[in-house]
Amino acid sequence: MSEFDFRPTVNAPDDDPHLWLEDVGGERALAWTAGQSAKTLKHFGGAQFERDRAALTAIFDRPDRLPLVTRRGQYLYNFWQDAGNPRGLWRRTTLAVYMKADPRWELLLDLDALAASDGEDWIWSGASIEPERRERAVLRLSRGGSDAVVHREFDLSSLSFVADGFNLPEAKGDIDWLDPNTLLLSSALGDGMATRCGYARTVRLWKRGADPLTAPVIFETGSETLGVSGHLDRTAESERLWFVEQLAWLEKIVRIGDRSGPKIEIDLPQGARWDNFGDWLAIKPRKAWTVAGTTYCADALIGISLASFLAGERRFSTLFEPAERRCLQSFFWNEGKLIIGYLANLAPRFEVFTPGPQEWTRRALDTLPAQGAVHLWSLDAEDHETNGEVLVCAQDPITPPQLFLFDLNSAPPLSASVILKRSPETFDASELVVTRHEAVSVDHEMIPYTQVGPANGNGDAPVHLSAYGGFGISLLPYYYSSLGKLWLERGGTCVVANIRGGGEFGTRWHDAGRREGKRLAHNDFAAVAADLVRRGITLPRRIAAEGGSNGGLLIANMLTRYPEHFGALFCTVPLVDMRRYTKLLAGASWIDEYGDPDKADDWAFLREISAYHAASPGQPYPPILLATMRRDDRVHPGHARKMAAKLQALGYPAYFYEPSAGGHSYAKDNREQAAFISLGTNFLRSAIGWHAC
Repeated sequence: MSEFDFRPTVNAPDDDPHLWLEDVGGERALAWTAGQSAKTLKHFGGAQFERDRAALTAIFDRPDRLPLVTRRGQYLYNFWQDAGNPRGLWRRTTLAVYMKADPRWELLLDLDALAASDGEDWIWSGASIEPERRERAVLRLSRGGSDAVVHREFDLSSLSFVADGFNLPEAKGDIDWLDPNTLLLSSALGDGMATRCGYARTVRLWKRGADPLTAPVIFETGSETLGVSGHLDRTAESERLWFVEQLAWLEKIVRIGDRSGPKIEIDLPQGARWDNFGDWLAIKPRKAWTVAGTTYCADALIGISLASFLAGERRFSTLFEPAERRCLQSFFWNEGKLIIGYLANLAPRFEVFTPGPQEWTRRALDTLPAQGAVHLWSLDAEDHETNGEVLVCAQDPITPPQLFLFDLNSAPPLSASVILKRSPETFDASELVVTRHEAVSVDHEMIPYTQVGPANGNGDAPVHLSAYGGFGISLLPYYYSSLGKLWLERGGTCVVANIRGGGEFGTRWHDAGRREGKRLAHNDFAAVAADLVRRGITLPRRIAAEGGSNGGLLIANMLTRYPEHFGALFCTVPLVDMRRYTKLLAGASWIDEYGDPDKADDWAFLREISAYHAASPGQPYPPILLATMRRDDRVHPGHARKMAAKLQALGYPAYFYEPSAGGHSYAKDNREQAAFISLGTNFLRSAIGWHAC
């Protein structure tokens, strides 16, 4: 009989001896996770870890870091965490005061005090302020960081909760104010109200004083879809409600209606993205769309009068056309103007379009920063209140974020910008350089990556390598304080790879790295690791790779498919078991991205990336740390638990760590986040033999 228990395997995927670890709060499972976490802390939680945690906590708690804001009426709102307020403060001020060096804030809610008085592990998840009178807000409070939240109505005058107000027990979902006494409720609360993914199956009309469970359902979908939502469009001349039925991650049906429910289905491709303002509609088809004899290419942006569109008109104005390595990233409305952001070979660019009866006028925002990671959004939270003022946040790997206020109504060239705030430098970047490179993947596709590190090395650099490669999400060159402090400042090199599956180069790039292409995205990452060695930057044993969630699936596949490329792997909140992922929490909502393991054709390619099944004995696997969160109700903790258990049963150096709170993120406060990052970084440095102090 074999010394090892190979189960589960790709040929017997359902014979799983570790299923008991999927019982998140089970006594046996919790005893196992506690023992594993203690072992990991014993190995990698020494004096260096303590120093690193203290250093990061100090950075995350700095009083001079950038406070991001959103305007609602006359106030700018902000949520703030620091050493004295680890859970955080909800507060507000005015724009004039915010622009001062040391602004004064009006405290609205102390979340630490609330958690203590309630005896709950509250974590802030946001607030929805009633936009007419702005006297009330519905707060979203999460227990331990889960996606499911408790809704509680809050009086902004008395700064107290409304005992008989719009209060909702814990559930996944959201609300939208129709008026001070009526909400649109899109919640999974109640029997039969959740889809199989755990999201809202209905939109209900909830009037003040009524029981939300008996509130009339004005729209519903089947349990097999992803979910539904509804919102009031206040930019319309008369009351107009939009209803969105999310059939799958990449498919939705859009309808317009009123308080009695949807009335008109909008004739858009189910994969299209769209946004509207007043009588104008902007549409980004995901695939080529032929309508009225004209074909609009995938990832183009087209515009039309909404009234004309509803009347049957199909002559669109083409606002943006993609090209090779030129891809639309965002579009939104501000005071009737459409602002678009796109990447031109990963460099940020922005333009403004103003619709008119004959044509749309275009204006390039060419005074914005043109390198690094640049984001632009409206200062006002509500579209109908926008006045041309937008916020711009610009940064790069060695330059901390700066926040600018721009006025889109200033005369061209656009130059009416004000630097509102600057983030402090949190690590010494004086000896660092940022360079761009490309690796050749297995099918000869060129894979870009950004490298940050010393200008000159000895070919043995300790490299931190990361990527995501999923859901069309683009990785941009951000300023990472934690890696800067714990890796770059100590002489290491950091690399971020733009592998396929992301959105850096549009739908083509995303599609090439999803479903059966996911394996190819993983090949891309291995190609970048190999290219770093080919270029003489480092050696395989000195490459420490990290990824979370979909990126955790990537890291697990590096273990089983490309172990010889790496010296250590840090795999966080990961998907790993691709046989059962659709049966765990929100997993079924990601079938568009990965495929359906219950279909034989899909399992044929999913089995190739299911690292949990592929792991086998006798391989040169590098050390790996798998970490998850007990309160993660998006990606099931069982993925990481089971993978660690199997690897240990096969005799590999696999470690596991699971804090009790944090949700699908690293922590509930700055100190816990610092601990999680420091523990993982200390593990990586130790495993690759780099003992930088």
